[in-house]
Amino acid sequence: MTRPTRRTLLGAGIAAAGTGLLTACSGTMSGMDHSSGDSGTRPAADYITPDSERIEATEALRKPGPERKVKLTAVETPLDLGGGRTVRSWAYGDELPGKEVRVTAGDTLALTLANNLPEATSVHWHGLALRNDMDGVPGLTQRDIKPGGSFHYRFAVAHPGTYWLHPHSGVQQDRGLYAPLIVEDPREPLKYDKEWVIVLDDWVDGVDGSTPDAVLGELSKGMGGMDHGEMDMGGSGAGGTEGHDMSNMSMTGPDSPSPESASKPPSPKPSGPSRMLMGATSDLLGGDAGDVGYPYYLINGRTPEAPGTFTAKPGDRIRLRIINAGGDTAFRVALGGHRLTVTHTDGFPVEHVRADALLIGMGERVDALVTVGSGAFPLTALAEGKNRTALAVLRAGGGAAPTASVRPRELDGKVVHGGQLKAAESVRLGPRRPDRTVELKLTGSMATYDWAINGEKYDPAKRYPVRAGERVRLALVNATTMWHPMHLHGHTYALADGGARKDTSIVLPGERLEVDFDADNPGLWMLHCHNVYHAESGMMTVLGYLK
Repeated sequence: MTRPTRRTLLGAGIAAAGTGLLTACSGTMSGMDHSSGDSGTRPAADYITPDSERIEATEALRKPGPERKVKLTAVETPLDLGGGRTVRSWAYGDELPGKEVRVTAGDTLALTLANNLPEATSVHWHGLALRNDMDGVPGLTQRDIKPGGSFHYRFAVAHPGTYWLHPHSGVQQDRGLYAPLIVEDPREPLKYDKEWVIVLDDWVDGVDGSTPDAVLGELSKGMGGMDHGEMDMGGSGAGGTEGHDMSNMSMTGPDSPSPESASKPPSPKPSGPSRMLMGATSDLLGGDAGDVGYPYYLINGRTPEAPGTFTAKPGDRIRLRIINAGGDTAFRVALGGHRLTVTHTDGFPVEHVRADALLIGMGERVDALVTVGSGAFPLTALAEGKNRTALAVLRAGGGAAPTASVRPRELDGKVVHGGQLKAAESVRLGPRRPDRTVELKLTGSMATYDWAINGEKYDPAKRYPVRAGERVRLALVNATTMWHPMHLHGHTYALADGGARKDTSIVLPGERLEVDFDADNPGLWMLHCHNVYHAESGMMTVLGYLK
């Protein structure tokens, strides 16, 4: 597919100044240990920090292989979304998505990020089980990369699969700062003729003066006295969940400076029209579908009025690697006239399942195989509950190209999501009782926009302890009336009863989702909602390995 490029040349070069790794934490940790079998307050000195020798020792066990060098520059730049729509945003280089990073499992990735933005930034390697000091979370695993500075990321890439990279600084991910990260399997068992990487996104930055910071500022004021708040989880822990129907309500525009968010200085004064979305509902998402009404929905940086085109020959077998890089939108994806065979989720293989459409939450990835017919077909990504679509075109022969308004019937067929998949035998966790259960209640409401975990907004000094070698069970209890795609850094967990190996899962309203992982990667690791506005408002926490 063609990619948008900058129309003007930026003169700033890569700055020579680098930023060091986060040094050992100091002071006393005031957060409580809520996990079973180990309670009480713990000082920061009890935890393995990113500069610990244990991090280096664990990295050595991965046996880092050949080095793959990459340079990345974060810049402010015009981006052409197609159809005459140009926005000014932040991106990696002059492309949207950023240029794909492709390595082979076992390689060492050596990537230098130069920050030519007006704000500090970072890079998080979404889904990778990598060394803790390279995870890219400012204030937890590294220092901010200041404007004009750079940072050298270097780590072994152990597992093949479909991943991506993005900042972990404020709401920067809802700009153009993202790129695919594809880790090839040197013993790839799948047979296919071509491979397409498909990045889904919801877009607001630079449209009519809007910015993600302004969107956060508007959302942070909440919806006043409306009742969309926390659920009573004292009973069965499920059921009785209803999304709020606000389809007849008018939107409220911003009229004052945005309040201070949970983990950053006050946002700039809100600008542009109201982006608060009301009345978006989805049965698949348990009710409320999202907070933000985006002006555009994109596939590989293109609007549906000017879609990108994939080409193939009839009969070609294609591997689709689909990444949801959106900020507030789940997508239902279908290829008109075709059924898809799901092969992987979040980088790990699953028992193959046939599907008409795929439901993919923010941060999730799905790989699928398809044998293409003859003609021109729509690859449509429906913004779930928002009644808008993104589009790309598959051309394998003649015929008129599909229009922006096309809705393939497959969207209403068999919809498959990650929670339904079973792990392939080769990647299933062995049977073992959990040594520790960490219960995390997802709390907050749209009314006051006070998203949190166990009622506490994110504080990097508060950690839920685990010990190396343990089988850890995370119990994610959604006590809100909205769905949350929860993401764990540095590990891949297993869903119950042989379910898929994942790092990001949709937790529906009223649902208790239990997942298990083996504590084999020491350090301080975030767990958070991958709705960028929920996370930045406070729905983030930290798992910390004890010494």
